[in-house]
Amino acid sequence: MRSASYNAFGKPSEVLKIIDSPMPEPGPNEVRVKTILASIHNHDLITVKGQYGDKPDLPATAGSEALGVVDAVGENVKGFSVGDRVAAASVHGTWAEYFTAPATMVFAVPDELEDEIAAQLIAMPLSALMLLEFMQLQPGQWAILNAANGAVGKSFAMIAAARGIPTISLVRRAEAVQELTNLGIKHAVDTSQSDWKDKVRELVGDSQISAAVDSLGGEASNDLLDLLGDNGTLVSFGVMAGEPMVLNPSNLIFKQAVIKGFWGSKTSREMDIENKKRLINELIERGVNKQLTLPVEAIYDLEDINEAVSGKVQKGKKGKVLLKL
Repeated sequence: MRSASYNAFGKPSEVLKIIDSPMPEPGPNEVRVKTILASIHNHDLITVKGQYGDKPDLPATAGSEALGVVDAVGENVKGFSVGDRVAAASVHGTWAEYFTAPATMVFAVPDELEDEIAAQLIAMPLSALMLLEFMQLQPGQWAILNAANGAVGKSFAMIAAARGIPTISLVRRAEAVQELTNLGIKHAVDTSQSDWKDKVRELVGDSQISAAVDSLGGEASNDLLDLLGDNGTLVSFGVMAGEPMVLNPSNLIFKQAVIKGFWGSKTSREMDIENKKRLINELIERGVNKQLTLPVEAIYDLEDINEAVSGKVQKGKKGKVLLKL
């Protein structure tokens, strides 16, 4: 079978090669999936670079999420049959014609859900939904997040809105505000404007912001803390700025704020299977009902992997880049 594999960590467009790999065999409690579409996530690219929290043994096949059809079932697997249409995430080697996965990490998806949505339904949207529940937000409570035009940010705003939780999406370009508006996301604010904090406070009015999600780090962390209400929670989700969080201790003390870290992949792996099914069923329902829209930037054949992962394609994209197998 064809697979996008690498023998050394490095720049994805340089180290990834299409090779002929042995067909994987499912072990006990595993299924084998014939891939239809696979997502290219930022964490996949970081993994290939050797910079992610989970570092695979080399050589390795890249990819962690895909839509496909069950092709073989291992011993002790219940609930799956050959031919089932499934989505899988937080697994390994999905940038290949076939991959194996624990049955607990694979979920049936209905025919009503489009392939392009199903192929990216779990990793980012599930992270957004787990994040929402992690912060224990109730309908009517405000949340704010930066880097909000990323896949998690878009999903977070849409799912929160469907649950009655208002959000403020911070972006750094006017074009990004329009991008979110076009998806039906309300309350997007451009932080390149000098009065952006005043705009946020105007949106919230007499209410207060109960939770904030920081994907940047650096000074952006303190901006969120400054806007957070009393007894609010600041969640560290990423460090895109490549800098430590900068926090004003006065804000921490007098607001009695709480700071927590959240790692979606670890939370997903450790979550009770029935609870995860509950969340994924909600995502499926939101996707079918068009309450959750997952844009696609482009679809590439696996043979064009080096172009698909290149900076030219990945930088400035407005949706997910998918691989067709």
